[in-house]
This record gives sequence, C-alpha cells and structure tokens, in this order.
Amino acid sequence: MSCSVLAALAAAATLNMTAVETATPPPAVPPSASLAVEPFYADIVSRSIGMKAMVDRWIADQAGADAAFAQRADWTAFREQAEALSRLDMQGHVDLRERNIDGDLKCILRGLSEDIPRRVEAVEQAADARARADALSELAYLLDDNAAVITAPPQPSV
Repeated sequence: MSCSVLAALAAAATLNMTAVETATPPPAVPPSASLAVEPFYADIVSRSIGMKAMVDRWIADQAGADAAFAQRADWTAFREQAEALSRLDMQGHVDLRERNIDGDLKCILRGLSEDIPRRVEAVEQAADARARADALSELAYLLDDNAAVITAPPQPSV
C-alpha cells in the first residue's frame, strides 16, 4: 500500500514541549523491537501524550465554547507544539525510510505529520462552539493515535 493510501486510512481512522528536534537519526533497532524504546520516538510519544492531556482538559472545561479560543495564549503555544510534533513525525517517516524499515509505521507517521496541521486549522476555523468542540475531539483522537502507533508492538509485514 502506498503512503498516500495509508495516510488517508489513518486520517479516516482518527475521525513543556519545545521545538527542539534532533537531526541525528536514532540508532538502528531490529524490526522485531518496538521503536518506542529509542529516545527520538519516545520523545514523539511523550509530546503526543502531553498534548492530548492539554486537549482533554480543554474539552472537559468546555473551552471550545469560547469564540476567541484560537486567540488564547495557551492555544498559540499549543499550535507551536503541534507544528513541532508534525515536523518530528515527518522526520520519523524519513528516518524509517532511510533505515529501510518496511511496514506501515513510516507511512502512518507521514500521514500524521500531514494531518496534525489540518486538525489544528479545523479548531481555528470552527464556525461555532459545537464545531470547535468536535474539532478538539478529533485532535485528541489524532494525538492519541500518534502515541499509540509508535508504542504498539511491531507487526509482521503483510
């Protein structure tokens, strides 16, 4: 399956942090081991979990009801973190491709990298409180998926 098809499937399925990024690829891990043990991928997981917790708090506090939500300082900081996470996901995609690690994860990371900015934009462009709440919910699912795909036990190639 091509990355674009997998990215579309991943997007359909999903219905503290700084912009420090490492340019050095992580050490090679046998395909049978989870990439989550590598510091680079563990960082992606940690960021995703932390960002999901922020979104979950906004959902619980019904912050989406605020018509000016996208102008809030906490949202602006979150947007920057989301942009950094998106870049890290793409860097992970490139790393896995360069390491010749076959499987869906490299394509899923690419799809996540492309989808994060879309989900952020959906929150910012929501026409009303209900649309913002729905967009925040979709963003929470995406961030949860971002961590889950890396921490999931490796699966054999199909």
